[in-house]
Amino acid sequence: MLELAGIIILGILAQWVAWKFKIPAILPLILIGLLVGPIAAEYLSEDHTKWIEPIWNGEEGLFPGESLFYFVSLAISIILFEGGLTLRLKEIKNVGPVITKLITVGSVVTFFGAAVAAHYIFYLSWEMSYLFSALIIVTGPTVITPILRNIPLKPDVSAVLKWEGILIDPIGALVAVLVFEFISVEGGGEFTKTAMIEFGKIVLFGTTFGFTFAHGLNFAINKRLIPHYLLNVFALASVLGVFVLSDSFAHESGLLAVVVMGMVLGNSNSPYLKELLYFKESLSVLLISILFILLAANINMEDLLLIYNWNTVVLFSVVVFILRPIGVFLSTYNSSLKLNERLFISWVGPRGIVAAGIASLFGLKLAKEGVAGAEYITPLVFMIVLGTVLLNATTARFVAKIVGVFLKQSNGILIIGATKASRLIGDYLEKNDRHVVLIDNNQTNILKAKELGLEAINSNIYSDSLEDNIELSDVGYLIALTGNSDINTFAINKFGKDFGENGAFRLVTREELSDPNHTPKQGIFLQTDDFISLAEVTRKYPAIHEINIKDKEHFNSLIIKSEKDKDNIALFLKDPSGELHIISNIDKDTETFAKGWKLVYLGKPFDVEKI
Repeated sequence: MLELAGIIILGILAQWVAWKFKIPAILPLILIGLLVGPIAAEYLSEDHTKWIEPIWNGEEGLFPGESLFYFVSLAISIILFEGGLTLRLKEIKNVGPVITKLITVGSVVTFFGAAVAAHYIFYLSWEMSYLFSALIIVTGPTVITPILRNIPLKPDVSAVLKWEGILIDPIGALVAVLVFEFISVEGGGEFTKTAMIEFGKIVLFGTTFGFTFAHGLNFAINKRLIPHYLLNVFALASVLGVFVLSDSFAHESGLLAVVVMGMVLGNSNSPYLKELLYFKESLSVLLISILFILLAANINMEDLLLIYNWNTVVLFSVVVFILRPIGVFLSTYNSSLKLNERLFISWVGPRGIVAAGIASLFGLKLAKEGVAGAEYITPLVFMIVLGTVLLNATTARFVAKIVGVFLKQSNGILIIGATKASRLIGDYLEKNDRHVVLIDNNQTNILKAKELGLEAINSNIYSDSLEDNIELSDVGYLIALTGNSDINTFAINKFGKDFGENGAFRLVTREELSDPNHTPKQGIFLQTDDFISLAEVTRKYPAIHEINIKDKEHFNSLIIKSEKDKDNIALFLKDPSGELHIISNIDKDTETFAKGWKLVYLGKPFDVEKI
């Protein structure tokens, strides 16, 4: 009981450390597993036993007999199902030819190149070499997001790396599953017609069960045949049921079935998909925390010594410094990406949780069956995972500055609230070459924002997911425009440091308007309008205008008329170069208004002749 509780405690502690220091969680998880496993047995324990002993074969341990294999299989099935949920087929078409080529051409280069390298460097059989290469195709969002979130990059570079990680995760897993299944049905012997038939059965049953039960679950959810409080656990039971059922019809087809099930369900129109994804994400965090400490602890020092040589350095160098750049440059040929952007994308390619998890699962299975070279799979993949994560986590920021893709200024604007007023303001800012992102938990507001071509995220402001969003890496201004003063204040306090380095602002409240001597420093615009007046002006006159400012007196007269008529709200000041400024940041006594500045305002157009 102590060991099991210790794994959970250490796993969640590792997740916290990863969040605190903005590093991929897989790094502290595997290091802790190695510490309590082979390192403890070799150097820290007097009787040379592991502090945590997940025995694969034997009578004692946390998982005696084959129970560890069963646990790993079920955990990986849930993780892969979640990965499949994140894959949107329409996004493959919309994210651009570069990303499409990266997950196709780049994967092919890695698949064949790494297999050749493993075969001739470690003298593995071709079957084991191709299994190794299939496992290291994937990068994964869980490792790429913490690295990129801490580096303000040009939007195109961030988008390429982010979507490559998301899209290639389930695709790489699918390739690895198919290679493993082919090895399993062949049984290490000569290729035969029977092996091909068995392989076909695996693909057939895996895809059929995954496709069928995904549509069945989606039908049951949409028809509300499942009560809401049972929705998440029912989906979990369905995933496990499909995995076991498919595996019983065709051995080793369960993983393929859950990947397909996740893909199909992820591309459905279910209104409960986001809630389901949140639950699976939380469950995956717990499973990953337990799984990777167990898997790392299960490695023996003898396994590590197998790769304790210069051949490992050579293989790592080939994968990272030769195959990755070749794949990237082939995929970005004739694209709009510049040379420095291609170089940075070539440098950043950390392998993630799916690679390490499936490697351990397949390595354990094949080693148990006595397949030659299977003992190399887990330590080699763990080496690639740890090496790439360490390399990219420690050098990505420095390399970004060296090659010139690091954003020196964060001028993006994050607007909390996507009401009509926010959408009008966001649309104006976007047309003036500012990167704008709107956040709202109202799906209708988000859809209307996207119809205007704005970038909008349906998210709860109290969620921590915003801090991991790569699209916000260039944001330096935070503007809270919701009708709830508590939400506006919370947004400023929580996200002001991350997204408001150049300024964090919010609407003033009705109470603050009644006391002009105590206006908040964070007040947006002229601090003379609250949400109600902003919404009313937007309802009556939904348009944003610009007017040239002749001098300071003219500016003051515009403001006085705006406050008197209540039909206009001054938003920003636009300097002669076209740069927009928050009015509350500008010294309103300055004489520079006479040099081509403009007042940007919302509402009824000013009658120029009367001002």
